[in-house]
Amino acid sequence: MGNRTYELIVIGGGPGGLATAIEGRYLGISDTLILEKGHSHSMTIRDYYKDGKRVDKDWKGAKVDLVGNIQFTDGTKETTLELFDHLITEHQLDIKYRSDVEAISRVDNYFRVLDTSGNVYFAKNVVIAIGSMGKPNKPDYPIPAKIKKVVNFNLEKAQKGEKFLVVGGGNSAVEYALELTNISNDVTLTYRRGRFTRVNPENLHNLDIAVQDGKLKLRTATDIKMLSEENGKIVVHYQHGELESYDRVIYAIGGVVPKEFLKKSGIEIDSKGKPILDSNFQTSVKNLYVVGDLAVQSGGSIALALNHGYYVAKAIANV
Repeated sequence: MGNRTYELIVIGGGPGGLATAIEGRYLGISDTLILEKGHSHSMTIRDYYKDGKRVDKDWKGAKVDLVGNIQFTDGTKETTLELFDHLITEHQLDIKYRSDVEAISRVDNYFRVLDTSGNVYFAKNVVIAIGSMGKPNKPDYPIPAKIKKVVNFNLEKAQKGEKFLVVGGGNSAVEYALELTNISNDVTLTYRRGRFTRVNPENLHNLDIAVQDGKLKLRTATDIKMLSEENGKIVVHYQHGELESYDRVIYAIGGVVPKEFLKKSGIEIDSKGKPILDSNFQTSVKNLYVVGDLAVQSGGSIALALNHGYYVAKAIANV
């Protein structure tokens, strides 16, 4: 295949993802790579827990009996992070940080995993452990309060006949822009670089056709300085001084939106946007699993995520 093929790739370096890799080690699955979007592991704990916050094994009083090899007990934000620091070192986990996975697809009997930097990995098994708090990346400049409802990160609120601007240079941005041409005659795709280097050939081909047919406009090699509001419209201030108004701006600049990411990976989801799983946390796609918050309807916890990792590792090791 040209690229190294792993036995297991885990997407997400939180408790569920780390537990999957660690339990796999106990069961002989040593050829594992963890891809984590953040600069370190357990980013939800780091970013959303206050310093000194109490961390209970039985979250909100829901008792969980741990079934695996990780001894997790009540503690604080700091002791929990220290525990996972120790486990990562002890088990010599292979983690690639700042790797934001964009797409998972099937290539023969393997999975092809693509990140937003264009890196490609292959694996026999993939575990999604991104958590329900996965969020899209947002621009560095502020979004004025008056226009927040029409500045989006997916297509769910797009209305027929609106004037759209899509911002981004990956497959998601191109796919969003192409889909919007079905409901609007005024769609622009802008990308700060001069050419698209992370877009697959099929999407590039469809993009070229749409541009040639006049269904889609491109603004490349330009960046956005800021957004403002005028008469209910979004005014986009481009870096070279140009101004243009839009009804709706949609950003696709990286980050994971769980529902869309699952659908794009071919996973069947229920009416609440949760993946449909079997008893081993396997999705509708064979050898593609989900653990953590996304694997439960509500009330996820660190202890539950650790158990999910244990069960998935057993399923992959077939024990």
